[in-house]
Amino acid sequence: MRVTTGSARGRVLKSVPGDTTRPITDIVKQAVFNILQDDVQGSSWLDLFAGTGAVGIEALSRGAADATFIDNAPEAIDTIKDNLTSTRLIERSRVVRQDAFRFLRGAPREFDFIYVAPPQYAGLWAKALQALDAAPGWLGEDGEIIVQIDPSEFQALTLKNFELIEERKYGKTLVCFYQRPEIEV
Repeated sequence: MRVTTGSARGRVLKSVPGDTTRPITDIVKQAVFNILQDDVQGSSWLDLFAGTGAVGIEALSRGAADATFIDNAPEAIDTIKDNLTSTRLIERSRVVRQDAFRFLRGAPREFDFIYVAPPQYAGLWAKALQALDAAPGWLGEDGEIIVQIDPSEFQALTLKNFELIEERKYGKTLVCFYQRPEIEV
């Protein structure tokens, strides 16, 4: 696993010890950032269930203004900090060891992108989206929530503040993009 583009391009990222995380593959990460293109520059990111921090680090490397990394596992927090230090991106980041749902119950801070990639097969992605829907202040007006799951986990969700606008499948990974609904005039 490495940073694919930007100021930290080519830097190898450490993995979280053990098998508790499922890091994003370079192919999926590259595809997601190819979709986002120039929208990354100057943006603010929330990397929920951050694991290695690979998504937020990629965003920072590509010119994001800042990234906040949330994970509950001490091993993941240590790995994120090591990866941020080795990529020299730590000064534009915030690393928080906390349960993602507890974090989302706090006072919202607006982000342009929220990346949700929780442990698989526990329905946590849907619970995270529902928590974000209940507190929509976490996402900026033109922001996107990006969910990374196994395709077998997908289910249609009824949300008040967000709608599924696109989904892409890359092997055993499904990436879903949610935004605020467009207001018809």
